[in-house]
Amino acid sequence: MYITKVRTHVVVGDPKEKICETVQDLHADVLVMGSRAFGPIKRMFLGSVSNYCAHHSECPVTIIKGKGGVNKGN
Repeated sequence: MYITKVRTHVVVGDPKEKICETVQDLHADVLVMGSRAFGPIKRMFLGSVSNYCAHHSECPVTIIKGKGGVNKGN
């Protein structure tokens, strides 16, 4: 049986930089994050936090892509 320790943190600043800084500060084993699955044009203008973290994080990154978008009702 494996025990998984999960931590959450709230920080202020540029998300992509703060996520990578927090991963480093915590000596995290893995970073799991979601992706809004922007198309190539939108990603070019807005950037991608998950893409940045995948290339700059000091630990492995797992990116979970959503299926079909978010239900904004209710």
